[in-house]
Amino acid sequence: MKQKTGAFQVSVIVIAAILVAGVLYYASDIAAPMTLAVVTGIIAAPVLDAFCRLGLPVGVAASVILLLTLGVIATAVVAFEPVFWRFVDAIPAIRWEIREIVFEFRETLRSIGNVNEEMKEALGGGNGDGSSDEGASVPSVTDALFAAPAVLGQVLIFAGTLYFFMVNRLEVYSFLARRLSAVGETELIKRRFRVAERLVSRYFVAITIVNFSLGIAVTAIMTALGMPLPYVWGLGAALLNYVLYLGPAVMVVVLLLGGLVHFEGLMVAAPPVLFMLVNLIEAQFVTPAFVGRHVRLNPLLVFMALVIGLWFWGPIGGIVAIPVLVIAVAMSDDSLEAQTRAVRPS
Repeated sequence: MKQKTGAFQVSVIVIAAILVAGVLYYASDIAAPMTLAVVTGIIAAPVLDAFCRLGLPVGVAASVILLLTLGVIATAVVAFEPVFWRFVDAIPAIRWEIREIVFEFRETLRSIGNVNEEMKEALGGGNGDGSSDEGASVPSVTDALFAAPAVLGQVLIFAGTLYFFMVNRLEVYSFLARRLSAVGETELIKRRFRVAERLVSRYFVAITIVNFSLGIAVTAIMTALGMPLPYVWGLGAALLNYVLYLGPAVMVVVLLLGGLVHFEGLMVAAPPVLFMLVNLIEAQFVTPAFVGRHVRLNPLLVFMALVIGLWFWGPIGGIVAIPVLVIAVAMSDDSLEAQTRAVRPS
């Protein structure tokens, strides 16, 4: 009888998880910014507590953190605007450079004598004048105007959720602890929430120090190479590095395009190659040594969480995947029992 009850409970949990996942996927325009706001609130919790210890009311402290967060986002957008328009203007040149590389590769194959007419057609041998049949797909002003209300709505959802979560986070923890705990374990679950909050904050601070150190290194390299706006490349490397695996890969592609625009010959590959070298040092030595002291995660779990997050919610999913994984590990790890006892109940 107990086995049947256990199987029934497992089935209910699995069905509920599938339904919740479906709702979150379908409502991504709402759920993604809300989740990002909650994760941001958890990361900012120590700063909020520090402001409150200084005597600021919790509402005022939450407002200050909200304004600072929106200011950082706006600054990043403004900083990247010049690079975006430079790439838009350089799209024809990039297409021409890529086309020349393809033609050179085709000529190399032809010189070997093993390329027949079918291979010539497959490599685009029909048009040798280098003209482009398709125009570059660039977002128009009309596209931007249609997308603006949706983006503004998500920003408002993010801002509202972040503010109210920071103001009421302890009440949220208490509510969840009462619903999720067995009899007599409410205080333990509340303390585990606080431990998870502390771990996520430490992880984020450690990652931020590592990422912006990487950004400084990339800025120095781009300055030495003579790339325009080197500080923007450094900022891009720092921000994209928050999205593990995918972020550095995107940065390599962007730097390759930048090299195609600004350099010739072998120098085209210098920016991405040097970035990959610095990123390899950071990923293999700096991050494990620095971040591992705060939280240890299984690389397979990290990769799976990142893939699922990106599939679910795109870039936002990639950003929140690791903090959510840290919270889940902290809530389910029995080895944190000593830490939960050390945290004072709220």
